[in-house]
Amino acid sequence: MNLIEQRKQFKASKKIYESKTLIFHGVEGFDVYNASIPFDWKGKKYIFGRVEKRNEWARSWVRLFENTGLDDWTLVSNSMIYQLEDPYITMINDNLVLGGTHVRYKQSCIDTYYGYFYKGMDINDLYYFTTGPDYMKDIRLVEISDKKIGVFSRPRSEEVRKTFGSEAVIGFSIIDSLDDLTPEVIETAPVILDLFNRDEWGGCNQCYYLESGHIGVIGHKCYKTEDPNGGEIFTYMNISFIFDLKNHVAKDVKIIGTRSCYPIGPAKKATLVDCAFTSGIVMREDGKVDLYSGIGDCQVGRIVIDYPFEGYGQICKLLN
Repeated sequence: MNLIEQRKQFKASKKIYESKTLIFHGVEGFDVYNASIPFDWKGKKYIFGRVEKRNEWARSWVRLFENTGLDDWTLVSNSMIYQLEDPYITMINDNLVLGGTHVRYKQSCIDTYYGYFYKGMDINDLYYFTTGPDYMKDIRLVEISDKKIGVFSRPRSEEVRKTFGSEAVIGFSIIDSLDDLTPEVIETAPVILDLFNRDEWGGCNQCYYLESGHIGVIGHKCYKTEDPNGGEIFTYMNISFIFDLKNHVAKDVKIIGTRSCYPIGPAKKATLVDCAFTSGIVMREDGKVDLYSGIGDCQVGRIVIDYPFEGYGQICKLLN
């Protein structure tokens, strides 16, 4: 069943308990979107956000914001400025690890892009430690058993399309430490088969090691359609799936959010009116989860949904 049919089924059965747009202060004149998940650190709650002007693209910075109320975030003054896109944050062996996409220009044109990674135990002093492969976004890490590290990749190329029929696929490998995270390890991660139909693509956004020994993945799936005027529309949707480490397969793949689940708002381009680029989930006291997502490449939204990994155990380790 393709994504369009899956979306119809989701729309008929979805349960959205709350839907909000986040407000960001301290960066007036700029949009904040495609943020990390909120996380606790030293008794405070933070979020990293992509900061960019509405009329610009691939000219963004990642900045740190502190929680100042429900869905209300304020820039942490004098905090580090990272020349990155689409940040994500995780804990690996007591280190905060920040990842994001760095775009390299040549003579005012985009030459390539790749993942940058920073680590440390001080949120104000994270150290750059490695770079991912050329032309690869959405590389994600998760600490699993015995302090080993799961690595999710997202290769995208014409060769990938010829081999798998998808614009991009997801791979997975295991390393022993952050010192082992190299472009070669990421590039050669074995592909997880049957995640995407022809002309679909996607990636992982936040990953969680579960009590069952599986990895719960919050990610995105995408496809292109034409609008009535012949232009392209890029549809991005929030998904979840269970990754079975032993058998290297994805199970229980499902849509958990679409752009229409979030409040009405602007889009950076006409092609992005149906774009919900996933951040991840945060557990709530009532057992449900807050699902965070970039919307329209302009804003960050939050919806409340049921726990997507039901039946596979709880999340073993949370950011704190």
